[in-house]
Amino acid sequence: MTFLKELDPVLQALLGTLFTLGMTALGAALVFFFRRINKIVLNAMLGFASGVMIAASFWSLLQPAIVMAEQIGQIPYFVAALGFLAGGGFLMLVDHLLPHMHSGLGKSGEIHGPKTKLRRSILLVLAITIHNIPEGLAVGVAFGAAAAGVEGADITGALALALGIGLQNFPEGAAVSIPLRREGMRRSKAFFYGQMSGIVEPISAIIGVLAVQAFQQILPFALAFAAGAMIYVVVEELIPEAQRQEAEELEVKADVATVGVMLGFTVMMILDVALG
Repeated sequence: MTFLKELDPVLQALLGTLFTLGMTALGAALVFFFRRINKIVLNAMLGFASGVMIAASFWSLLQPAIVMAEQIGQIPYFVAALGFLAGGGFLMLVDHLLPHMHSGLGKSGEIHGPKTKLRRSILLVLAITIHNIPEGLAVGVAFGAAAAGVEGADITGALALALGIGLQNFPEGAAVSIPLRREGMRRSKAFFYGQMSGIVEPISAIIGVLAVQAFQQILPFALAFAAGAMIYVVVEELIPEAQRQEAEELEVKADVATVGVMLGFTVMMILDVALG
C-alpha cells in the first residue's frame, strides 16, 4: 500500500484499470471452456455485477462528491444531482448516436442506434466498450480525488472501487466472447474481441485523473457524472438482461438475479466501507 501511495496518480489509475481489464479478459477466457453459459449462472453473474455497480455508485462516487462539494463551497445536492443526470444523459445520447448490439446471451441480440452495416461482432463489442467508459472514468476520478487529499477520498477507497469494478467485469467479458463463439467465431478470435471490450477503461481512467488534476473544482461533478453513467448501465442493460427469460427457459427464476444484486451490493459496500 505504501508503494502505491508513492506512485503518480496517473500510474495508480493505470494499474487499477489494468486489473479491471485483466478481469474482463478472464471472463472472456471462459470461451475456451464453454460454448454457452447456463441461464441461471448468467442471471446470477449479471445480478451480482449490477449490485456491485449500484453500491460503488453511492459509496465510492456520490457520497464523496457531496462531501467534496460542501468542502469547496459548492451547493452539494445541486452539484451531485447535476453530475448524476449528466452522466446518465451522456450515455443515453451515446446509445442513440452509435450503433451497437446489447450483450444478451439469448438467441439474438438487440441492435440499437442508427442503421448500420457493421457486423454483429463489432456492434456487440461497441456496446460493452461504451458502457466501460464510465467505469474507467470512475476509477480515474477516484484516484485523482485521493491524490488531491480531499476528505472522504483516499487510495484504499479507490482500490476498493477498482476491485469492485473488476469483479463485475468478469461476466461482461463472457457476455461478449461466448455469444460470438456460439455464432461460429473461432475461440481465439472471440476471446480477443471479449477482452478488447475493456481496453477503453485504462484510457478513460487516465482522462479522468488528468481532468481532475487540471480542474479540481470539477471533481464533485466528475464523481457524480461517473455515478450517473454507471447507474444508467445497470438500469438500461444489466438488470433487464438478468431478468430476461428465453421462451424455452421459462423455468429460470428471476429470484436468482435479485439475489445476485443483493450479494453484489453487499460485497461492494463491505469493500468500500472496510477499505475506504
